[in-house]
Amino acid sequence: MSVPLALLGLLDREPSHGYDLKRDYDAYFGRGKPLPFGQVYSTLSRLARDGKVVAGQSEPGDGPDRKRYAITLTGKSEVEAWLAEPVEAEPYLQTVLFTKVVLALMLDRDAAGYLDAQRATHLRRMRELTEIKRGGSLVDTLLADHALFRLEADLRWIDVTSARLGALAETVRAS
Repeated sequence: MSVPLALLGLLDREPSHGYDLKRDYDAYFGRGKPLPFGQVYSTLSRLARDGKVVAGQSEPGDGPDRKRYAITLTGKSEVEAWLAEPVEAEPYLQTVLFTKVVLALMLDRDAAGYLDAQRATHLRRMRELTEIKRGGSLVDTLLADHALFRLEADLRWIDVTSARLGALAETVRAS
């Protein structure tokens, strides 16, 4: 996730204070990993330095004075270009799951046991995500669906690899 581009996108809606940007980022994009305040303000500083946002005059509030940030034309152009660019198709041909299976076979370790443990971990996470879907907002449900589909694909791969483990062991050990 590109934090600077997400913040620029939020600013493209309307000028906002750092606190409001953090709140909105966390509400839509920070599930399980909220954005630290320090990162919000350091990112806004870099965006201002690069001419993508401007900071207004300090405004008095209940706490310390706050600045309202606004996106510039340069920032708007960057958001437009980013939104128009498709996300790189994943997954890549090399994954941690595959690497661990091959190394387990090379080292004469229990690759089948590793696959079983990984399957159990995936199933546990799928149950957690299903619970999130039951009580979550539309945003939570869509995020959980995305994660569930990826986990389902991993589970299919785990099943296929488990069925071919003997042949893979022969291939790996012959190298």
